[in-house]
Amino acid sequence: ANSSGTALDGLMPADFVHARSGVHYRIAERDGQVWLHFERQSPTAERSLNGERRLLYFVGSGDRGRTYLFEQDGYWFESPINWYAKKRVWDMAPNKLAATEMPLTMEVDAGCLHCHVSGVQKPLPGARNHFAGRPFTAGGVTCASCHGNGRAHVASGGKTPMLDLTKLAGVRRDSICLNCHLEGQAMVERRGKRLADFRPGDDLFHYALYFAYKSDEPTGGRASSQWEALLRSRCMRESGGRMTCTTCHNPHGDPRPGPRRVAFFRQRCLQCHNTQGFAAAHHAEQPDCTACHMARLKSSDIAHAQITDHWIRVEPRAEPPVKPATEGALAVVGGALAEDGGQNRNMDRDLGLAYAQMAERGDAQAGVRALTMLLRAEKEEPDAAKDSELHTEIGFLDQEAGKTDAAEREYRAALAANAEDSAAAGDLALIEAGRHQTAAAVARLRKVFAGDPAQVQAGMDLAVLECGLGKRDDALSTVKRVLAFSPDDEQAKRFAMRVMLGRMPCAGNGR
Repeated sequence: ANSSGTALDGLMPADFVHARSGVHYRIAERDGQVWLHFERQSPTAERSLNGERRLLYFVGSGDRGRTYLFEQDGYWFESPINWYAKKRVWDMAPNKLAATEMPLTMEVDAGCLHCHVSGVQKPLPGARNHFAGRPFTAGGVTCASCHGNGRAHVASGGKTPMLDLTKLAGVRRDSICLNCHLEGQAMVERRGKRLADFRPGDDLFHYALYFAYKSDEPTGGRASSQWEALLRSRCMRESGGRMTCTTCHNPHGDPRPGPRRVAFFRQRCLQCHNTQGFAAAHHAEQPDCTACHMARLKSSDIAHAQITDHWIRVEPRAEPPVKPATEGALAVVGGALAEDGGQNRNMDRDLGLAYAQMAERGDAQAGVRALTMLLRAEKEEPDAAKDSELHTEIGFLDQEAGKTDAAEREYRAALAANAEDSAAAGDLALIEAGRHQTAAAVARLRKVFAGDPAQVQAGMDLAVLECGLGKRDDALSTVKRVLAFSPDDEQAKRFAMRVMLGRMPCAGNGR
């Protein structure tokens, strides 16, 4: 219930300088509103920075962290800085610790929101972070998020019961927790499905599949891997399907750290480990079972965070091993729990898309596997011609491999299936520009950038092409819009300065 709300209700003042980028951030209240102020003092115009954004909502209960959301021209973005509760520090958002420029276009999409808010709205066509109004109807995780629609329950004065989770089949019961507490290393929405459409009582794996590299060490330091580890635990394997997240956790509130918390979780262990005399004989001097069997590990994928190892081993490792970037074969996480097992179907499309995600993170071998599987899916899957995501990923992999003609065909197929596919449109425009089909590239990039100003590189590509066509004013207007959304973009600043000073003369000055 405390996972999101208005920024004023969740105000945590900040005063933080990010050393790598040199940006000074402050979060403070002014006249009943919460503002993020950012600045960098520099003798050069390209490095100078000064501005602010009004923060409207907070996300994160504060137990582990907190960030804020702001809106600009109908588009929603996340604050570039986060509060990390475990170390009690402000720092850059995850994956932005090494940023040399201020990241102000981190899009807020429905997929991210659904774990922290209620009543997530569908985005408008063209951009994942563009909504007709506010992106959600209620702050916090409400009763309906786990117990289903409560209208009949309320209308009957409580006589009509809400969803009874204890009567659900195992996968449908567990899906309610896993909907937010399972990420794996790659997540792929099944064709024609949206994870945001999941409702309590559904089978999560009908909406999406989750993948992780096969390994003897299921956690690998990833903060999102508790369920992966729990699946390997002896506790889970010998429970006969009875064990689930709520076996140990009370979703309505666990005790705060201290003796009561230790006693609470010890009692959870003793529900099963209750043989005669066990509690008295088994390290009575150490009542905290988790201290020995569920070690706290440093997270490798979320800054300043730790995780609890849910493998529940007799002698857990103090730290996970360091793994290479290329880790071999991906496998479905928890797919065996799905009613179709996640296996009784052609997996080429979904597994290929998962490998493509890993290829984008630097795993070259994953790219080879992805292309092989996706091409096979394109050939064999029914109605593959209508699968825009499939064609876009094949196009990207072809383009990365220098197969420009093949990439063009795939991008055009993607746009035929979904005219709003901005990734396909932007990459196809680059191919067209490289072939001197400038007018077509400009028209395509204008549509992409008009619909999604967070596509900063598309905006810059458009400005360069407009300048090359002699449309100086259009180029400056485009780069001005880039800087309105990304005011610390040095490439955009340099381009605007050079054009205005005549150091980058466009071919002409008219439209």
